[in-house]
Amino acid sequence: MIRVKNLEKSFNGKIVLHDVSVSFEPGKTNLIIGRSGSGKTVLLKSISGLHEPDKGEVWFENVLFNKLDFNAKKEIRKEMGMLFQGSALFDSLTVEQNVRFPLDMFTNKSLEEKTERVNFCLNRVNIINANKFFPSELSGGMKKRVAIARAIALNPKYLFCDEPNSGLDPMTAILIDALIKELTEEYCMTTIVNTHDMNSVLEIGEKIVFIHEGYLSWEGSKNEILHSDNGNLNDFVFANALAKQLRSPVK
Repeated sequence: MIRVKNLEKSFNGKIVLHDVSVSFEPGKTNLIIGRSGSGKTVLLKSISGLHEPDKGEVWFENVLFNKLDFNAKKEIRKEMGMLFQGSALFDSLTVEQNVRFPLDMFTNKSLEEKTERVNFCLNRVNIINANKFFPSELSGGMKKRVAIARAIALNPKYLFCDEPNSGLDPMTAILIDALIKELTEEYCMTTIVNTHDMNSVLEIGEKIVFIHEGYLSWEGSKNEILHSDNGNLNDFVFANALAKQLRSPVK
């Protein structure tokens, strides 16, 4: 479990997160949603250690993560998997080398052991016979799958996904969502997904956190979100539905 208590973060004197307290549960897909600029990405990065909070606490189980020194944080980071927006694969590395990267960084395993783990992870995300390909040779959906394979290479307890469906067609986005949920349940990870995609919310959102203008405005399940009396949340849901309708081809 990950718990956030009274978290605040500002940039250049502007407060982006205001006193956010929330928990994220293991074995579930926990979604952070909100409009662009709402603070959801800052929240995700503050939890994962990519940003240092100005105030508040970030707990991984019973460990106060944001108060640890560099070496102690590194030990917790070994238990994290990161799926970045745009996949963030290294263009100069092959698929195999990309997935092996966290194993090279954080383990002392032999090359044979690392290669075995790489192949296991690639097979798990249904990437076959692509070890020697470079990212430029992959489709957008394949890049996401390779990035997921890299994110689970260390068998993490915590998985962070920043806009995993960005740039994907609707069908591929559904497949990526399903894969993230399946892996979360299979490995009982605490998965946090930052998204503005209502399809993802309704497909895989087991716990949903809505951030509005830097505040925790609402939290609940996908079954509750369509019956909320939160005006800001309802505006967000309606805007997503309208945008989807406008993007749909005229029949």
